[in-house]
Amino acid sequence: MTDIVSPASVTVSKAPPRRDIGIKRRYAAERRFQAYGIAAITFGLVFLFILLWTVIGKGYTAFQQTAITLPIEFSEKTIDPNNKRATDPSVLIAANYPVLLRDAIVKQLNINAASRPDVRDASAMLSKSAPIQLRDMVMSDPSIIGKTVNVTVLADANVDSANKGQIDLSVDEKNRKVNDKQVGWMNELKASGALHKQFNTGLFVNGNSSRPEAAGLGVALIGSLYLMLIVLVLSLPIGVAASIYLEEFAPKNKLTDLIEVNINNLAAVPSIVYGLLGLSVFINFIGLPRSASLVGGLVLTLMTLPTIIIATRAALRAVPPSIRAAALGLGASKMQMVFHHVLPLAMPGILTGTIIGLAHALGETAPLLLIGMVAFVANAPTTPLDPSTALPVQVYMWANEAERAFVERTSGAIIVLLLFLIVMNMGAILLRRRFERRW
Repeated sequence: MTDIVSPASVTVSKAPPRRDIGIKRRYAAERRFQAYGIAAITFGLVFLFILLWTVIGKGYTAFQQTAITLPIEFSEKTIDPNNKRATDPSVLIAANYPVLLRDAIVKQLNINAASRPDVRDASAMLSKSAPIQLRDMVMSDPSIIGKTVNVTVLADANVDSANKGQIDLSVDEKNRKVNDKQVGWMNELKASGALHKQFNTGLFVNGNSSRPEAAGLGVALIGSLYLMLIVLVLSLPIGVAASIYLEEFAPKNKLTDLIEVNINNLAAVPSIVYGLLGLSVFINFIGLPRSASLVGGLVLTLMTLPTIIIATRAALRAVPPSIRAAALGLGASKMQMVFHHVLPLAMPGILTGTIIGLAHALGETAPLLLIGMVAFVANAPTTPLDPSTALPVQVYMWANEAERAFVERTSGAIIVLLLFLIVMNMGAILLRRRFERRW
C-alpha cells in the first residue's frame, strides 16, 4: 500500500530573491574597495618608512663630528721668525701652520719625530682645514703668538668615519683608509679624552668644500633663503592680482577661457623648461649673472605663479555668492566688495596655496642646474646678485662625490631639506585650520 504524502508536509526550496543577491554583491564590492584602499595606503606608508629609515639611518651621524683637542704651541719662530708682523701683517697669513699641528700631534702621541712615516700618518689624522683655523685665530688675536693654547680641530674624514663605525676595521689595513697605527692612536686619544664627538655646527655655517669634514650647508641655506624671499615677494602679489582680475572682473569670453586653459597647462609644464626659459631670457638676453639667487628666484617665480593663481581662484570661488550680493546690496562698490569682504574670507586658501607653492619651489633642482647654481661656492653670498647655490642643488652635488664621508653629508642635507618642507606644509595646514570659515 502506497503512503499518501500530505501537501502541507512537503517543503519546497525557494531561490533567494534577486534583490538580496544584488545587495550582497554591493556589500562585497564595497568591502573589496575598502580593502584595496587600505592596501594602497599601507603600500605607500611602507615605502615612506623605508625612505625615511634609509635617509635618517645614513644621515643622522652628519650632525656629529669627530674633533681632536691638542695643545698648540704658537711658536714665534715658526709663525714670524723675523718679527715683521708689525710692519707686514701678511707674514701671519703665509706662516707654516701645518708645522704647528704636526708638532702638537707628535708630542701628544709621543711619536719619534725622526720617523717620517709615523709623523705623516699622525698628521693625516687631522683635517686639512685645521691650518686655516689656526691662521684665523692668529689673525684675530696676534697676542697668542708665543703661547700654548688648547685648540679643538676637526679630525680627518676617514678618522671621523672610523670613529662613527662606518669603516670596517676588521678587514686588512690594505683595504681601508685608516691603518692599524692610526686606529691605535685613535683609541689612545679617545681614552685620554682628546678625541671626542661634538655637534657639527659646521654643517650649518660652513660653505662647500672638497674636504667632507669641512663641507657645510651655509651657502645653500642663505641661497635658499634669498630664493624663497624673491619668489614670495614676486609671486604672491602678481598671482593674487591676476586671480582677482580673472575671477571677479574679467569678462567671460574666449580670450579669458584661453588664458585659463594656458594657466592650467603651465602648472603641468616640466620644471626644466622654466630653467631653459631663464637661461635664454634672464642670462643670455638680459645679461643677469649666472649662479645668482636673483635669476633662480625669477625662474622659480615663473614656475610657482600658475600654482598660486589656481589656488587663489579656488579660494575666491569658495566664498559664497551671498557675501558678494550682501555687500553690493548695502551699497559697496565692486572693488570694496572684493577687497573688504571676499578677499579676507579667501585669505586662508590663498596662504595655503602660496606656502605649498613655495615648498614646491624649495625642492626644485632642474631649473637651478640650467642657470648655473651648481657652481662650487665656498663663500656666503651677501646680495642676491652674488654666486650662490640652494639646498636641493647641494644635495645633488654631494651625491656625485666619490668620498665615503659625503654619503652621510648627502643624507644629512636631505634631512634638513625635508625638515624645511615639513615645517612649511605644517604651517599651511595650521593657517588653514586657524582662519578657515565653514559655510
